[in-house]
Amino acid sequence: MYVSYRMALLNSNFVLTAMSAYGAAPKGIGHYIKQHFLDTTFRGIYRVDAFDLELLIPYFIVLILLAGYGAHRYILVYLYYKHRANRTTEPAGHFDDLPRVTVQLPIFNEQYVVERLLESVCKIDYPREKLDIQVLDDSTDETVDVARGLVERYAALGCPISYHHRTNRHGFKAGALAEGMLSAKGEFIAIFDADFTPPEDFLMRTIHHFSDPRIGMVQTRWTHINRNYSFLTEVEAILLDGHFVLEHSGRARTGLFFNFNGTAGMWRRIAIEEAGGWQHDTLTEDTDLSYRA
Repeated sequence: MYVSYRMALLNSNFVLTAMSAYGAAPKGIGHYIKQHFLDTTFRGIYRVDAFDLELLIPYFIVLILLAGYGAHRYILVYLYYKHRANRTTEPAGHFDDLPRVTVQLPIFNEQYVVERLLESVCKIDYPREKLDIQVLDDSTDETVDVARGLVERYAALGCPISYHHRTNRHGFKAGALAEGMLSAKGEFIAIFDADFTPPEDFLMRTIHHFSDPRIGMVQTRWTHINRNYSFLTEVEAILLDGHFVLEHSGRARTGLFFNFNGTAGMWRRIAIEEAGGWQHDTLTEDTDLSYRA
């Protein structure tokens, strides 16, 4: 008990002494500047060497880039809310006579999801005489037999679907899309990757936006089948939502250019052709075409 009391007494004296010292210390912005910037007591003791520069220069470069990216995101959020009155909900007009549409499905070794893809695409609500579905298959595994069998089955059921298989894979996805364009009959081209399941009303909800002749491409928002599967899928869904909801919407509402994301979108065919078509000299053929168009 004596020891505990002794320690408490010492601690109390220490706190009082520290508070007295703090109260007696000079205050104010002038003292702060003098102490941190004008005090030359330790000048010359340390000098920056090459090793320090090798660490500091990349650090500040990355810091500046991240700060610029963060400022860019804040600007997009500002534009998103500033132009919320320009939100796109319904098309400006409607076609009296629906145009012909070609749906392109580029796949590569997707045997586990191709059946789900074709099932959802073949259920799309659109006049069958004005719809063409192309399965553009560059696969090198069992997907070839799976996809061909599915196409034959749906074709026998009256679905306007055809199977196109390449063995050289020239140009990869861009090459497959370009080759599919050679036999495509539609005035408009809708594109879906293998892991997408478009809803039945996709074409009817998007095609009428092209009644405005100034529209060359419509990009729709991605949603997520397994959003709540794990923490990782929830994080990825949030990141994608930020891209589609804030970035794409903020740009579209402001009248700025935005890019096609490679899937879940529709192009006016003449816009692709006038921009030079699909090119495979870049890794991001969708962004490349967007900039050229």
